[in-house]
Amino acid sequence: MFGWMKRDPEKHLRKQYHAKLEDALHAQRNGNIREYSFLTAEAEKLRKQLEEVSVKQA
Repeated sequence: MFGWMKRDPEKHLRKQYHAKLEDALHAQRNGNIREYSFLTAEAEKLRKQLEEVSVKQA
């Protein structure tokens, strides 16, 4: 009945993924390579979770 009120986990993960990539981009441009690599690794973890969620929904 209230299915339209539920949050879409794929949309939420995609938003987090893009935010991490944007933060990594800014870190790289500022010359902070260590933070860039850390944020990129976190983004890759989110991408894997996103793939898992999309497979489950299909």
